[in-house]
Amino acid sequence: MAVRIEDLLNAGAHFGHLSRRWNPQMRKYIFMKRNGIHIIDLKKTQALLGEAKNAAERIAADGKRILYVGTKKQARDAVRDEALRAGTNYVVERWLGGMLTNFSTIRRSLKRLDQIEKMESDGTADNLTKKERLMLSREKDRLLRVLGGIVDMSRLPGALFVVDIRKERLAVKEAKTLGIPVVAIVDTNVNPLVVDYPIPANDDSLKTIALISKEITDAVIMGKEASKAREADVAAAEESQKDQDVKQINAETIRTRRRTRSRRKGREAKKASDEKEVAESAATVEAQDEGLKKSATQDS
Repeated sequence: MAVRIEDLLNAGAHFGHLSRRWNPQMRKYIFMKRNGIHIIDLKKTQALLGEAKNAAERIAADGKRILYVGTKKQARDAVRDEALRAGTNYVVERWLGGMLTNFSTIRRSLKRLDQIEKMESDGTADNLTKKERLMLSREKDRLLRVLGGIVDMSRLPGALFVVDIRKERLAVKEAKTLGIPVVAIVDTNVNPLVVDYPIPANDDSLKTIALISKEITDAVIMGKEASKAREADVAAAEESQKDQDVKQINAETIRTRRRTRSRRKGREAKKASDEKEVAESAATVEAQDEGLKKSATQDS
């Protein structure tokens, strides 16, 4: 269901930046200028948010994860909460250079974090000195602060959802380098052409960020449910095919057994017939011998 313009209005999504700070590429998304501030056309926001939701749902339905990115203070809580609700990954503290383009290095850092946690859980850390334990704890805290939202991200995401592309320009640049689509809130001071699915709205308003993040998450959840349903259908079809294969194998086995029994009975019948014929021949020969003996006796 499309978000209501009234909800966007109440969230303050229509407020852009000062007109002197605008980006001309946002011209078609601006409704008017009032008191030196650009007002965003919420009808276009509504339409483009719908397109972004369709994309998010489709990507999630393909079994891919969408990485939520929002490191500005007013975005952190909403982005983290919605990412957790969607069951996906997020970055809300600091974007590390190479988080996408040098993912192998990031994975090594994630393995180091996992190693530290195992040392703490199995008691290995207890054998360290107090200073070493303190350094280990600080290293863990630092890694968790920066990488806590992607600890289970084993591969590159299928897309990015970004709150402020001006602040997160490095994340957007890395995504574009790798051909990863970007869904993003774009305010009047940025170039919307650098993202695949722009959502013109106020990226400084906590309410706007929360509303749009919720809409994107709802779409992601729908996509994941569709993916699960499709997987269930595939599993059911495979199980049905297995049952059919088993039935076919069983039927073939039964036919084979019947043919084997039939051939066995045929061989047994032939053997009995041959034995009977031999017995009859032997009896005939014996009778003939007996007749010859009697004839010889009479002649003598």
